[in-house]
Amino acid sequence: MISFRDVHVTYPTGTKGLDGVSLEIPDGQFVVVVGLSGAGKSTLIRAINGLVPVTSGELEVGGQRVDGARGGKLRRLRADVGMIFQGFNLVTRVSVLKNVLMGRLAHAPVGSLFGLYGAADKDIAFDALDRVGIIDKAYVRASQLSGGQQQRVAIARVLAQQAQVVLADEPVASLDPPTANAVMADLRRVQRELGITTVVNLHFLDLARTFADRIIGMRAGKVVFDGPADKVDDTVFEEIYGRSLSVDDVSTVEVDRLT
Repeated sequence: MISFRDVHVTYPTGTKGLDGVSLEIPDGQFVVVVGLSGAGKSTLIRAINGLVPVTSGELEVGGQRVDGARGGKLRRLRADVGMIFQGFNLVTRVSVLKNVLMGRLAHAPVGSLFGLYGAADKDIAFDALDRVGIIDKAYVRASQLSGGQQQRVAIARVLAQQAQVVLADEPVASLDPPTANAVMADLRRVQRELGITTVVNLHFLDLARTFADRIIGMRAGKVVFDGPADKVDDTVFEEIYGRSLSVDDVSTVEVDRLT
């Protein structure tokens, strides 16, 4: 369970990232967070693993308090919370397998720092690559992969981490639409197979409605919609985005913001 109780995040500039957010995400749910740029989507996701510190309020993940967590407590929390980024965050000069094995750092911190992964770690890594359909790329240098393949490696790395919660911060924003759909389908399929709680920040409403169990809409740091994906219609879009927009309109607006 992820639990926000009146959570506020204020940046040093005075900008409010989150403004009194209260919500609960039960185990095993696939949640997509949507909203315009600056609405608080990334802040919400990054607060869950402590990448963005909470200013006030209470935030718990799996019974562990995130607000105020430091040092060893924060490291233990992050061992259970995997992160997928828009920019993939791979070490491109090494092989795909070595990138995925980095997900084992929290489980074998001493030996793995020197590349001494055990057979069990490698089995977990190969299984993760198989789940996302790129086991044949295990010994290929990561720099030789396409963007979609690199994001699948990032997903496999989180799977090798054996995280209980997966956070994905705009994981397909840099991908073309067909590849974005394929990567989201992989992420959704793996989530269903393993029952991992997954929270994804997306710009594209068509993808949100296709893949989410639940959509959280944000505006100016506040939650303005929280409900099942099949309940999202043009009225909800207007509530989230401030004007009536179709799915295609919002996708176009956000692509323009990114380019």
